[in-house]
Amino acid sequence: MTTPSNNAPTYDDPHNAPQDSEITRVRSLRGPWRWLLIVCTALTIFLCVNQQFTLKFFIGFTPLNTEYYYGLLLVTLPFVFLVFPGAANAPMERVAWYDVVLFLATAAVSVYLMLNIRKAAELGWEFAGAPQRVVWASYVMWAVLMEGLRRTGGWSLLLSILPFTLYPVFAGSGWLGPLAGQESTLEQAAAYHMLSSESLLGIPVQAFAETVIGFLVFGSALMMTGAGKFFINLSFALCGTFRGGAAKVCIFASGLLGMMSGSIVSNVLTAGTMTIPVMKRTGFRASYAGAIEACASTGAVLAPPVMGATAFVIAQFLGVSYAEVALAAVIPALLYYFGLFMQVDAYAARHGLAGLPRAELPSLRQTFREGWYYIFVIGLLVFMLLIMKRESHAPFWATLLLLVLNQLFNRDKWNWETVLKFLEVNGRTFVELIGILAGCGLLIGAFSMTGVISSLAGDLLRIAGSNALLLLAMTAVTSLVLGLGLTTTACYIFLAILVGPALEQAGLNKMAVHMFVFYWGMLSAITPPVAIASFAAAGIAGAPAMKTGWESMRVGSIIYFLPFFFVLDPALVLQGTWAQAIWLTAKCAIGIVFICAGIQGYLSFVGNLVRAGALEWPIRLLLMVGGVLLATPSGPLLPWSGQQMLIMAAAMLLLAVGAAFVRVRRV
Repeated sequence: MTTPSNNAPTYDDPHNAPQDSEITRVRSLRGPWRWLLIVCTALTIFLCVNQQFTLKFFIGFTPLNTEYYYGLLLVTLPFVFLVFPGAANAPMERVAWYDVVLFLATAAVSVYLMLNIRKAAELGWEFAGAPQRVVWASYVMWAVLMEGLRRTGGWSLLLSILPFTLYPVFAGSGWLGPLAGQESTLEQAAAYHMLSSESLLGIPVQAFAETVIGFLVFGSALMMTGAGKFFINLSFALCGTFRGGAAKVCIFASGLLGMMSGSIVSNVLTAGTMTIPVMKRTGFRASYAGAIEACASTGAVLAPPVMGATAFVIAQFLGVSYAEVALAAVIPALLYYFGLFMQVDAYAARHGLAGLPRAELPSLRQTFREGWYYIFVIGLLVFMLLIMKRESHAPFWATLLLLVLNQLFNRDKWNWETVLKFLEVNGRTFVELIGILAGCGLLIGAFSMTGVISSLAGDLLRIAGSNALLLLAMTAVTSLVLGLGLTTTACYIFLAILVGPALEQAGLNKMAVHMFVFYWGMLSAITPPVAIASFAAAGIAGAPAMKTGWESMRVGSIIYFLPFFFVLDPALVLQGTWAQAIWLTAKCAIGIVFICAGIQGYLSFVGNLVRAGALEWPIRLLLMVGGVLLATPSGPLLPWSGQQMLIMAAAMLLLAVGAAFVRVRRV
């Protein structure tokens, strides 16, 4: 990072934006291995483009979808064992011999199964009658998938998934109770896992193959053409002079970057290196600055148009377009960022934190002059997603337009070295994702094979006494606990299978249910003891990690309420009329203003509530409770009607505001 003549923070080299893998133990491949990764990444993109655009490069041969999926596994999955070392003491400067063995074994078994998958589909081998050699190949693939899952997701993910992949073998056991289902032999389970489109080749890999690849390519192209610099300078130009301006820049910049990257940790590392030092310089304590960045970056997986990989898996689960999922996420994301903004505003007002001098900020005109074409690229992406409904094509066309405009108008034009770096960065991302998604697919296959889901949904409803609100609370707690040890995607898949059907049978909206599970699984990013986003931000801020984690929970507290809001009334995820959505959004936004005032102890147009003396905390409590009642949509799950909730909210808020006005103004 450098500070140019106008003192606006920017990048030395926009091609070097940090990646998630930079905070994990990842081997940087060199020599022939690096070139092989680059070639296989190019092949991955080629296979995807050929399949999505029906280019028919394979003359006289049209691959089945399952053959295409195995082709992608062939050029990505083996690299898990090269990029991710097998142990903490494994060599980082060279590839160990056992990693080479695993690489070759994975490649060989992928080729073999790919060559047999068409015959398997014709003869129904996934259900019965698979030849012994195919069964043995399936055993090998099963083993390498579990090892790949361990290396990419850690022991916690492996120990959560592995028992369930074996579950069909023991499903007939009486001691399993409500989880008892149709039992299979080990051979049948292996063949089903590797040949069925419900397991390894199921929803997670399908999402990766159909949509995720394109959006990952688009996101990395954006960052490597300098979009990070543009979005951050734009944020400084627009928000820098406001009170608490550095923190508001952080929220705005991280939101813009997150909309394009869909990655929480890389968002922290990219924006945080610039926003956190400026926040500290303008008076924010280190842990609070880190918490703001962590919460703002967490919105990366919530904010369309480019959300995290889980959003694409949701679309596959629901059988809807990705555009529909992205639209459903718009209002919750806006309310979340609005809540962060109001938290920061109240905190800055309470502590007298001014904005940045205009002389230290970049010029808005100059910023647009240097990066105007990013607006056109994003516009094309949104147009193709929402109007043309071409979600598999949209990111590729947007990437092509971006690269053309970059070569025409950007001072930092790409050269061949940049192209190789671009492929290498994408390759590492593909490898990490496929290692997690492929292994998690077996979780879906296990429950599909046993047929236990329908009966389990009924059992869960009976446990909850058919009380949907209790079932939601159980799901929220389970999601949060699972999210501490699993990736967001793995946590979502796990609960979408186990709890999703029960919530749907309880009469809740399907989109709202899946977004609810998604949100709660993601909350571990800012919730101790894991809180990976908070800990990454704490490292930049030089603050205690756990303290930053607890601060993050406080700053991002609105996100713990939002999932309940849109389940209570699905209009907040655009599953209703526009009039309902607008009314509920406005009501929630007003409620959030009062909630933030109570949390931070500052009420706009009244002042610092510390001057209320002994009444400070009663007033703050009334503001928070009244704000929650105002923001919460009414519905059949709650014991009060919408009118009753409005009356209770109005009574509490009028009492709180009146008492605050009298006590604070009098002082």
